[in-house]
Amino acid sequence: MTGFELSAVEETDIGAMARIHALSFDEAWTGAMIRRILAMPGAYGTVARDERQWSVVGFVLVRQAADECEILSLAVAPELRGDGVGGCLFDGAMEQACIAGATKLFLEVAEDNGIARQLYSSRGLIPVGRRPDYYTRNDGTTVAAVTMSCPLEAHPLRAPA
Repeated sequence: MTGFELSAVEETDIGAMARIHALSFDEAWTGAMIRRILAMPGAYGTVARDERQWSVVGFVLVRQAADECEILSLAVAPELRGDGVGGCLFDGAMEQACIAGATKLFLEVAEDNGIARQLYSSRGLIPVGRRPDYYTRNDGTTVAAVTMSCPLEAHPLRAPA
């Protein structure tokens, strides 16, 4: 996708982030929850903005402790899924983590989220664990979480454009 750029989360982005999260996950995070996450030590967020309307079209929330970085959430507006926004957000998060000194990245993803798992696999993450019944769907069913990880030293920073 073209026509969007990444920037740090601003207070005015949080409402749009909460809306995108609610459209993406059964257990939606409110604006207050996102603010609490961003207030945690080592946490930060990045949004993808549509350059024409300057609106938020996706985001990634990250927490880093020492040399480990965890992707807490990554979501893209439904109408732009498949346009490369998620990959760009993920790549940006990996670069930020490397710059901040992280050597390992990990995340948890629903076992049945094939699109996200494909994205993460394409970036070198491999499954390293499984948590049965981790996510609860709106219909009451549960699905396992797959923990995925990769060493960041295997992902050199891209050359500046």
